[in-house]
Amino acid sequence: MTEFTMTIGGAPAPTETTFPVINPATGEPFAEAPECTRQQLDSAFEAASKAFDDWRNDEKVRREALQHAGELLAANADEIAPVLTAEQGKPLANARAEVLGASMGLTGAAALEFRREVLQDDAAARVEVVRRPLGVVAAITAWNYPVALASVKIGPALLAGNTVVLKPSPYTPLSTLLMGEVIREAFPPGVVNIVSGGDGLGAWMTSHPLARKISFTGSVATGKKVAIAAAPDLKRVTLELGGNDAAILLDDFDPATMTEKLFWGAFINSGQVCAAIKRVYVPEALYDDVVSALAERARRTTVGAGTREGVELGPLQNRMQFERVSELVADAVHTGAHAAAGGQPMEGSGYFFEPTILAGISDGTRIVDEEQFGPALPVIAYRDLDDAVARANATHFGLDGSVWSPDVERAMQVGERLDCGTTWVNAHALPIPNAPFGGHKWSGLGVEGGTWGLAAFTETHTLYTSKEFAGGVAEASTGPALA
Repeated sequence: MTEFTMTIGGAPAPTETTFPVINPATGEPFAEAPECTRQQLDSAFEAASKAFDDWRNDEKVRREALQHAGELLAANADEIAPVLTAEQGKPLANARAEVLGASMGLTGAAALEFRREVLQDDAAARVEVVRRPLGVVAAITAWNYPVALASVKIGPALLAGNTVVLKPSPYTPLSTLLMGEVIREAFPPGVVNIVSGGDGLGAWMTSHPLARKISFTGSVATGKKVAIAAAPDLKRVTLELGGNDAAILLDDFDPATMTEKLFWGAFINSGQVCAAIKRVYVPEALYDDVVSALAERARRTTVGAGTREGVELGPLQNRMQFERVSELVADAVHTGAHAAAGGQPMEGSGYFFEPTILAGISDGTRIVDEEQFGPALPVIAYRDLDDAVARANATHFGLDGSVWSPDVERAMQVGERLDCGTTWVNAHALPIPNAPFGGHKWSGLGVEGGTWGLAAFTETHTLYTSKEFAGGVAEASTGPALA
């Protein structure tokens, strides 16, 4: 592997020390990542702060730069994807798709628009609401989709006129660092800064006096710490946290035709998706057929190193997550559930776990009540639909949920009763880039995506113009108001 560098002030930033990055397919280190010092982090924030005034004032430059960055990312997808597979574990085709999706995220952000909102325009006064950037954004991403999550934060933050200091997870820093190297030329110095290091670096970022906004994706526990760190300075915060998404199958669900989509709604990226299905509620009359269909699909899933041809699922990304999934599955079996498929770690090196379907299980079991974030799915029987909805909602989480039925209208009515940020009908965890994405309850604060996500990187500014002494007032602006 090549040497990876941080990006500070538009230039490579060498470090004196590094830390190892583990390949989850082998469980062994395969590369070194730079360890950012406190002084270097200060330099990154100072560079971002210095770049802010010019960057905020030229919207045309911002849009062109994001478009260029997206094109650079797409052009280098074949270079970044193998690095992403090596550090994250996902199949190479999926890694390449993630990089290309991140490219589209940047170019898509370049096309977003805000328009001035005119609240009043009469003989007495004109009242407008415009959006203004916040300043320097501290962005922290998770290890499941590191490149995609970076683009989700960088794109709208920069379009809104902010500058960014971004830190990827220490488990998967390399692809994001390489992304930073690739897109450096698209931006003026200091606009995008990418640093890497451990959890201590994240704590420095969230408390840094120059950060005016924190955009964090990760666990609920860490998200609460981020909110606490932001409070003394009243930093603005967006938190995209965990989920325990429930899928409710209605009594006309067809296992023969609908199981494939249901399975991938749970097992995509080896279940390491905050918005993946984490538990399935099935009518008693369909229970055995659904369990059988899911188990059959799980058993024929190809699991292995992401570099192997035909692999559908890679390993869990890190040992801690591997041990957590192993523990939760063992606990479920110990308390009376049975594994209709899988149920065990796979033999050999790396953090591989069999795609697992757990049957004979109910609410109150840890793997039902908690977020497993791995390739193990509990399937729970229900008799009464109202009870199933109540059980789906009886959680601290509220990210996504889904309802499955050929009767779409009926499924939509049930879906509207789910207490979560997004409800899917006959689908789950598909990207909707022009829609808001965020969670209720412990699943987060604020949203990402579309104009709603763009707004989260701004503050409102009300402009009142009295006409009492005016000979005339300019016509209403129809262009974007991102200054």
